[in-house]
Amino acid sequence: MSPTARLDAEMLMAHALGVGREALLLGDRRGPPPEGFAALVDRRLAQEPVAYITGERDFWTITLGVTPDVLIPRPDSETLIEAALDHFAGRDAPKHILDLGTGSGALLLAALSEWPEAEGVGVDISPAALAVARGNAESLGLGARASFVEGGWRGDPQADLILCNPPYIGTDEVLPVGVTDYEPAGALWAGADGLDAYRAIAPLLDFAPGGVAVIEIGMGQGESAAALFRDCGFIVAVRCDLEGRNRCLVVTR
Repeated sequence: MSPTARLDAEMLMAHALGVGREALLLGDRRGPPPEGFAALVDRRLAQEPVAYITGERDFWTITLGVTPDVLIPRPDSETLIEAALDHFAGRDAPKHILDLGTGSGALLLAALSEWPEAEGVGVDISPAALAVARGNAESLGLGARASFVEGGWRGDPQADLILCNPPYIGTDEVLPVGVTDYEPAGALWAGADGLDAYRAIAPLLDFAPGGVAVIEIGMGQGESAAALFRDCGFIVAVRCDLEGRNRCLVVTR
């Protein structure tokens, strides 16, 4: 059974009723379940993630549409936004933001929501993921400031802020069925040690003077990943998430 079974059921019931979870909890919950609820439960019992069943996921202060074409945004990734905010505290706000491996657009759109004068580009190799990201930008009213292009890892000497949540799972790691059977493999696996994406990104990385790249890492990868960027001449700090686990690299010059 899912460790979040009660929360899962509440979210699925709210989705079936077409209301928010808060409205569900505050309302009259007597009566039979709505039509279609049982089918939603069956999908969850098959380990399908709730976000794919409901088609949405909250991240930072925004709500994103998600499909199986994109990795489900995790609360841990909010650490990257916190790190970016800390970097620019007391500095001029970033004007140009680049999001590598944008997926649903979560990082880029969260950043744009914090800096209303900024514009950004999300890059991904998946056209299907880019379609999801564009839809999210439009639904959040950020379409005029966000553009999305198909492509791979890169730097940008005009970017004040680069955000990146690359694949970082080693091929020998065992993940829950709900991840391996439903989330896109290309967003997960990164070679035997999980560092292949960092090896590709580090020599390509470039950003504007005074800028920063904030790059998500997996648990236990802090020093190994940081060394790849230090070897390319960067200054690297490892930042932890709220649970004290290494979560991202803060890369500067």
